[in-house]
Amino acid sequence: MNFDQVFLFGLLILIFSFLLWGRIRYDIVTIAALFIAFVAGVIPHEDVFSGFSHPATVIVALVLIVSRGLSNLGAIELLSRFLVDGSRKLGTHIGLMSAIAAALSAMMNNVATLALLMPVDMQAAGKAKRSPALTLMPLSFATILGGMVTLIGTPTNVVIATFREKALGEPYQMFDFTPVGMVVSLVGILFVATIGWRLIPLDRSKHNTREELMDMEGYIAEAIIQADSRIIDMKLRDLDEMSAEYDVNVLGLVRQGKRLPGTARNYVLRENDILVLEAGPDAIEQFVGAAGLKFIGTDKQASILSENLALIEVVVPESALIKGRSALDLQLLYRQGVTLLGVSRKGKRFRDRVRKLEIRAGDILLLLGPEDQLPDVVTWLGCLPLAERGLQIIQRHKAILAVGLFALAIIVASIGWLYLPVALMGVVVAYVLLKIIPLSQIYSSVEWPVIVLLACLIPISTALETNGGTALVAHAIVELTQGLSPVVVLTVIMLITMTMSDVLNNVGTALIAAPISVDIAQQLNVNPDSFLMAVAVAASCAFLTPIGHKNNTIIMGPGGYSFGDYWRMGLPLEILVVLVGIPAILVVWPL
Repeated sequence: MNFDQVFLFGLLILIFSFLLWGRIRYDIVTIAALFIAFVAGVIPHEDVFSGFSHPATVIVALVLIVSRGLSNLGAIELLSRFLVDGSRKLGTHIGLMSAIAAALSAMMNNVATLALLMPVDMQAAGKAKRSPALTLMPLSFATILGGMVTLIGTPTNVVIATFREKALGEPYQMFDFTPVGMVVSLVGILFVATIGWRLIPLDRSKHNTREELMDMEGYIAEAIIQADSRIIDMKLRDLDEMSAEYDVNVLGLVRQGKRLPGTARNYVLRENDILVLEAGPDAIEQFVGAAGLKFIGTDKQASILSENLALIEVVVPESALIKGRSALDLQLLYRQGVTLLGVSRKGKRFRDRVRKLEIRAGDILLLLGPEDQLPDVVTWLGCLPLAERGLQIIQRHKAILAVGLFALAIIVASIGWLYLPVALMGVVVAYVLLKIIPLSQIYSSVEWPVIVLLACLIPISTALETNGGTALVAHAIVELTQGLSPVVVLTVIMLITMTMSDVLNNVGTALIAAPISVDIAQQLNVNPDSFLMAVAVAASCAFLTPIGHKNNTIIMGPGGYSFGDYWRMGLPLEILVVLVGIPAILVVWPL
């Protein structure tokens, strides 16, 4: 091995180590790696930013924007409400939701599909009086399975398709993934709906994170300001430092029996005003004593809500603004007038010092704030609501037009009349002109950490291939499997890729595994399409852990799952994917 190869392999090991560690976000890790590779001279300056103009990067960004436009119309929520009924048997419900999820994921980004269907699924669980843990994991797995059916369903297929153009001269088209992906998806969904959900641990089936987080009885108190209180003539917002010291949330202000609007943060406090407090009993007692207040009784959750205030539960995705920060870091109460009441993480509730708690992906947050501001605050935080959004913005004539424009773009791209990124760009422009997507949502629709990850890993992957690194790995695998059938080698590649995808980002896995698979096929003198399809299927199927796919991370909090819960249904599903996927690949893309 020469210096460049040794350096790039070392750099990849370093990247994988940091991704497994998970303390530093993956886009920061890959930016640093790209910089190091440039400084070391293994990537020339003209190629450093080539990933940002790469078709795969552009397609992923455009698909995310189009997905936002389709979801804005409310048509998907309408479809789901019509089809989902809490009175259905559990297996029937899971099968129906899984089929809807897979179908939508084939034509939308699968993360966007989960974000749309998860509130519907949780509402059905509430109506049926069952734990959402029984249905959220099947829903997540179904969105992942459906995403592999078309080019745009998952970023990994986009990566594989664009790599094929570079390696073999022509990219995969929109529905080249469909024959294999459809077979794997159908068999996977059948397993999930009949057997898979039964493998979820029994203790999870009795768990309901939403009910536990919303149960605030015993944490709410009302205290009256006395004549000698030290806080008289202060503004309500001036209590932030004191409330932070005692870890008490000041939820509102009552004056002369009337709840003041919003959180009343600019009102000057007077004698006989009543403060509504939320905290643990000891913290409330200490705060009341320090501020010179007097208890007037306790009440339940309903007492803190008025026509101006509302509660909302949200889940934290990987790309959320609040991930890795606390409510105090973001000055959530000061900037937005919204209080973080509680956090649920893997089934464990945090109610003490939640404002200082560093938020992680998969956490559920319970927020309290002005009803008309909460949706904007949730968007600002980058979180996903766990309640259905209203249908008041549905415009059916626009929904039909939007879907028609999207379908037209897919058709003209599939028959080669337009380059796919250009066709998708045309859809985005049309959506903006038709006001289907507000200008303010164009950039917020794009999951920028994923875009940066792609743009930074593409030059590194290209450098590894150019310097002969991928050929070296391919040769080693061929040597280790010498004398074995190419079908066995294909299976080995699929298993290795699937294992990597379970612990690393699936996009990064595809970028590394694709060139290696083509080199192996060329050394074996067999059809490289067979190996590329195996990588595409395997990189998408990350079912063993909550970190392999973003959808698995998103459901972790709402379902109250632990790290070890996923493999119980995920392992047999992955085995099934291999058993079904290999024959399907060999039939559609023979060696």
